[in-house]
Amino acid sequence: MARKNYTFFQPDRVANLANLNLLARQAVEGFITGLHKSPHHGFSVEFAEHREYVAGDDLRHMDWQAWGRSDRYLVKLYEQQTNLRANILMDVSQSMNYQHTGERSKFEYGAFLAAALAYLMTRQQDRVGLTLFDETIRFEAPPASTPAHLDHLFRNLEATAPGGQTQLAQTLHSLARRLARRGLIVLISDLYDDPDAVFKALQHFVYHRHQIIIFHVMDPAELSLPQHGAKVFVDLETGEQLRADARHVQQAYRHAVDGFISEYRRRCAQQNIEYVLATTDTPVERMLLNYLAKRKAVRR
Repeated sequence: MARKNYTFFQPDRVANLANLNLLARQAVEGFITGLHKSPHHGFSVEFAEHREYVAGDDLRHMDWQAWGRSDRYLVKLYEQQTNLRANILMDVSQSMNYQHTGERSKFEYGAFLAAALAYLMTRQQDRVGLTLFDETIRFEAPPASTPAHLDHLFRNLEATAPGGQTQLAQTLHSLARRLARRGLIVLISDLYDDPDAVFKALQHFVYHRHQIIIFHVMDPAELSLPQHGAKVFVDLETGEQLRADARHVQQAYRHAVDGFISEYRRRCAQQNIEYVLATTDTPVERMLLNYLAKRKAVRR
C-alpha cells in the first residue's frame, strides 16, 4: 500500500485476524475460509499459482512434483479459485453519525469494519469492491485486489462524511440490478428502513445467488435507551423532535427494538442470509475474531 496512516484502518489492530487462515481450503466463491462451497464442479484447467498446504485441503490438488523438488507441501490454485469477488455496501446516511456510549460513532465503526474486511480479502487475493450510499450512491468502486485499489478505497472512506437520509431498500434494489455476477455481498448498516422493503430488495441478491452477510451496527444506547428524565429526542435525518420522559417510554422502547432485531434475525435465517449484530462498544477486531471463529466452528 502507498501509505499506512489511515484514520479508519490500523494494520496492527487487525494483524492477528490473518492468523485465522482466511484462504479458501477448497473451491470457494466469496469470503472467509471454507465457508461457501463453490457452485462450480471441478476446477478450471488454467493453473494460476501455488500456496502452502493447509490441513483439510483436498489431496487431489497437491503438487507432488513440487514436493519432490522442494520438500514443501504445495497445493495448486487455478484461475477459478483466484477470481473471487465481494462487494461491501456501507450505509453512510446521517443516522450512522450517532454516538452515545460506544467507542466511536456508527459511521466510524462501520468505516473501520469495511476497511478491515477489504484488507483481509485483498490479502487472500479476493477481489473487493466498495459502495457508500445514503439516498444516493456517494462512492462506488468495482471489485479489484491491487494495493493501489485498496489505497483508493481507504482514501475515499476517509473523505466521506455521513449525511442524507436512509434509502436502504431503494439503493439495494438499484445495486442488485447492476451486481448480477454471483459473489459475496457484505452490507454494513443500522438498517433503519422498513424491514419488508429491505427484504424485498435483498431478494434481488438472493435471486442472483449471492452470498449475503449483514453487519447490523448499533450504539449500545440504541438498544437500551439508558437516559433518565425528560428528554428531547431528535431524528438525525429529518430533524424531527419528540419530548418524552425516558422512564415512561423505556420499557416500550426496548420491546420495540428487541422486536426490530428479532425480525431481522428471523427473516435473515429464513433466506440463508447471515446476520451479525455489531455494537460499537465492542472493538471491531474482537467482533470479527469472534464472528469468524464461530463460523469456522459451525462449518467443521
